Amino acid sequence: MKTTTQNGNDVSAAPKTDLKTKEFLEKQRKILLDLSDDITQIRDKTDLIILFSSRIKNLFYFKHTIVTLIDPERTSYRPFLLDPVSSPIQTHPSYARLVDSDFPLRGAFIEGVLDAGKPVLYWMEDIMDLPGSPSFLRVNYEGGIREILMTPLKSKNETIGFLHMYTDRPGSITEEFISIIEGIAPQISSAVTNIIKNDEIREKEWINEILLECSIGLAAVRTREELAGTVRTTLIRFNLMRGFGIRRINADQETMTTYVHDLGVTNVSEAEMIELTQSQFPIYDGLQDRVLDSSIPLQVNIDAEIRRGITSRYLVLWQDMGLKTMVGIALRNGDVTLGVLWLGIEQANLSLLQAIGSQISVAMSNVLAAEEIIDREREKTFLLGFSNEVARVRTKEDLKNAVFKVLNRVLNVKLAMINLIEDDNVTLKPFMYDRTLFENASEEFDALVAASNTIHEPTATRVLAAEDRLILKVAEELQACPDNPFVQLWAKTGLKYMFAAPLRSAQADLGTIWLLTDNLKSELLQGICSQISTAIANIQANEKILAYKRMLEMENSQLKEQIKRTYNFNEIVGSGPEMQQVYDLISLVSESNSTVLITGETGTGKELIARAIHSASPRKDKLMIKVNCAALPANLIESELFGHEKGAFTGAVERRIGKFELADNSTLFLDEIGEMPLEAQVKLLRVLQEKELERIGGKTTIKVNVRIITATNRNLGEEVKAGRFRSDLYYRLNVFPIHLPPLRDRRDDIIPLAHLFVDRYSKATGRKVRKISPKVLQELTSYPWPGNVRELEHLMERCVLLSTEPMIREVYLPNKNTGAEVQPVAMLGTLEDVERMHIIETIKRCRGKLAGRGGAAEYLGMPATTLHSKIKKLGITKRQYLAE
Repeated sequence: MKTTTQNGNDVSAAPKTDLKTKEFLEKQRKILLDLSDDITQIRDKTDLIILFSSRIKNLFYFKHTIVTLIDPERTSYRPFLLDPVSSPIQTHPSYARLVDSDFPLRGAFIEGVLDAGKPVLYWMEDIMDLPGSPSFLRVNYEGGIREILMTPLKSKNETIGFLHMYTDRPGSITEEFISIIEGIAPQISSAVTNIIKNDEIREKEWINEILLECSIGLAAVRTREELAGTVRTTLIRFNLMRGFGIRRINADQETMTTYVHDLGVTNVSEAEMIELTQSQFPIYDGLQDRVLDSSIPLQVNIDAEIRRGITSRYLVLWQDMGLKTMVGIALRNGDVTLGVLWLGIEQANLSLLQAIGSQISVAMSNVLAAEEIIDREREKTFLLGFSNEVARVRTKEDLKNAVFKVLNRVLNVKLAMINLIEDDNVTLKPFMYDRTLFENASEEFDALVAASNTIHEPTATRVLAAEDRLILKVAEELQACPDNPFVQLWAKTGLKYMFAAPLRSAQADLGTIWLLTDNLKSELLQGICSQISTAIANIQANEKILAYKRMLEMENSQLKEQIKRTYNFNEIVGSGPEMQQVYDLISLVSESNSTVLITGETGTGKELIARAIHSASPRKDKLMIKVNCAALPANLIESELFGHEKGAFTGAVERRIGKFELADNSTLFLDEIGEMPLEAQVKLLRVLQEKELERIGGKTTIKVNVRIITATNRNLGEEVKAGRFRSDLYYRLNVFPIHLPPLRDRRDDIIPLAHLFVDRYSKATGRKVRKISPKVLQELTSYPWPGNVRELEHLMERCVLLSTEPMIREVYLPNKNTGAEVQPVAMLGTLEDVERMHIIETIKRCRGKLAGRGGAAEYLGMPATTLHSKIKKLGITKRQYLAE
């Protein structure tokens, strides 16, 4: 066996036979067998120490021993097994540093051991000062050590470490000692290998046990606070707690913000703490994106990253906190990247950190899911509350208060502007805005508000064309459209995003809304915009309703005034027995709900009597509804009376309420009932019998409580006989008939009526006409009045308009200027002959014009449709009034 002396010289020349006597060989064999048995029992470092301390020291003298291992990269070796009890240098100031140091595998000292491949004995004085010699040689020498035996430990023909044996007695390491050590070196190598494997197994079991405990703990995490606490506990269990921070990727997918953290240091100011934990850090800064792209944890040197040109502020803050290295771990759950876990540690067990990162990713994903559920519930509650507020909005001021209140509760969201489309469907007019948002650009803002903008403005066009919303980055918009005044205005606010959405109601565009923010909560903001759309639609509808209400109130006031003036029943003139009989009938029927049929010639005042009945009835507080059956086309009477649903027929673009529904709990006056077509008579009869109706195109039955008053100038009995009027409807309507006498049968009432009309129209026209000359009165009483009271009223109105003095001295009767004297009534034949002659003469005076201003219908005081009916009924032909 080849060995070296203390000075490293070869001593193999000594005859082996002289050394290996039979007794020596037997002793060596026994020692090797005993040591082999002991070494095979070694499972940990403690066992190996005991072996050296007890067994070998009982055989040979040495001071202490150390086992060192070569690192996996085979660039250095470091202490693995120490003998602190026997070591003479454990009190040396450098001891703690030495046991935690790595020593390079270069230099004459260690390279000589590797080259020898067997035990090598050195004098400390010869090697401790050689170039590349490790510092532990001099420290041991200073502790009294004089010789060192270095034995390579091999596994599978590869050196894995060294057995260091030190002695303070020169010559105590003998040839026999060296031979024994060389013989047990393979067993020691195996023991070390087993110890390493056992340590790895125990470490893995320990790691798996703790990871399992941590996994159970992390699985139960539901809040950020619980996540932070569980991560802290996990890192403490692995002795990795040097401070940590979990950063979450923000909604913009461009920045990250601290989600949970525990810096683990106290030498940081409050301002720096806030900056580090609340700031938004860019993902693509050259470092964080590298971590996110890495499939394994990434250990970074802070100083080196700063020298590389990484300018992110957090690196400087870490440096100020005294940190040297950080480990970044990408947190992923499936295909979703959540963020980064930063750990302030010097050395990294990558597989362990990978496992910790995976578990934290799952826990973080669970917390985010729980937070999302809570956020959604909170947003629903939030939007429900806003919806309730919006439901009460009726004015612009109400909406402004509600919008500003809700936006104040959403983090850093400001209302830039709401624009509404005007009635021309082109102009966009500012409706609402937050002026405080543009304090740094008030002049530009005022200019844009005052400017005339349209839906064709580029940004407005983009928003109105959007399906639901647009999210614009202000910086990108400014770069793309540097001359756009709206974009320039947004940029001056300092906020990052513009959230824009079209305001719509029932698929109709109302306008646009613009919100500026740094934190995108698009679904929440979309919900708010939808509610604002509803509120604006309600405000516009309310404004229209108020406008219609004001218009209807004005029209109603005017109508009531007109009714009061025109149908002042105290001014109903008639003192003869015929009218007294009418008054008695009115007083008898007014209080009841009976159907009334008013008959009489055209112009006798049938509508006036109908209003008198209604005004004296219990239904007088509601407006009487009037329908002129002769003035409506046959195809529209049914829709007018009963209403129709939207789409019931061509042109039915919206629902219409019929007159029966409008007259519910009131009175419906059907004038000219004799002109109603037979088809409509059937529907009317059903409503009168059942007191219910259905709109055209409708499916529901509507109950109505309506009192019916009808009027006609026809003889309905004769119409029934002729088949032009249903007999069942006639009997239904003819419950309480009232017949109005013609004016020619009330000649005593002509002069009082004439004075009444003169007074009325004098006031209405501003004329100062007060009297009627006797001559005119004589002419009025002599005239047959085929148009009855209406003809008299219109004639007196004309006289007032033509009079130039306070007294009416001339009356313009239809046949006054024809050259023929007015014949006594008795000499003119039947009533039908008189009516025929009067109509013909009137049409002649109007030069054949029947309707319109200056037409015969106007002078006769009857609707044009009624005149056409009479012409047909009386057999009047165009030849009779156009012969001349």
